[in-house]
Parts: sequence; C-alpha cells; structure tokens
Amino acid sequence: MENVVLIIHLLLALALIGIVLMQRSEGGGLGMGGGGGGAVSGRSAATALGKMTWLLAAAFICTSIALTVIAAKNSAGVSVIDTLGTELTPSEAPVPAADALVPPAQGDDAPLVPKAN
Repeated sequence: MENVVLIIHLLLALALIGIVLMQRSEGGGLGMGGGGGGAVSGRSAATALGKMTWLLAAAFICTSIALTVIAAKNSAGVSVIDTLGTELTPSEAPVPAADALVPPAQGDDAPLVPKAN
C-alpha cells in the first residue's frame, strides 16, 4: 500500500512541476518590476492551468499526509535500538587496554605508535 501511494505521490510531484512550468509568468518576482495587475489588484480569472495546479497541489498534500500516517503506523512501538537486535550493557562493552598506545620517544609532536608485544 505504501509503495502505491509513494508512486502516486511521485507522479503528482512531476505533474505539478510540469503544470507550474507551463504557466505564463506573472512577472514582478521578488517585488521587482511594475504593473498594476499583480497580486495587489483584484482576483484575475482562473485559467485551466491554474485550476489544475490547485487540484494537483491538493492531491500532493493528501498523499503527503497519507505517507506520513502509513510510516507512523508501520513504526509504532519500534525503537532504533530494537532494530539493532542485541544491546551491549556497559559491563559487556569492550574496554581498550590502558597501555595499548605508548607515547613516542622523539617528542610531543610525533603521533602515537602501537606498543610492540
């Protein structure tokens, strides 16, 4: 079910991108330009592409919510720690030996070298 909704979601996203790119530019992006017919004036007549954009946007939001609900239902009561399988308690965790690395004999700037056994 999740895969079907995801495929529909992706198709809606591509269709929404295509519809938005086909629309005529209104101009005046970022407040630049002039003209009295912008968002400040009264509502313009809704075109078929404008109506289709609203329809696709509403469907896209619905599929987004559906995917969120499905993902929340699938992960209910599951922790990341539970998915790892086994847990290490502090007493079982590996502790490095204190003398695993010895300081170099040359100076303080030289890197640490493993101790030879």
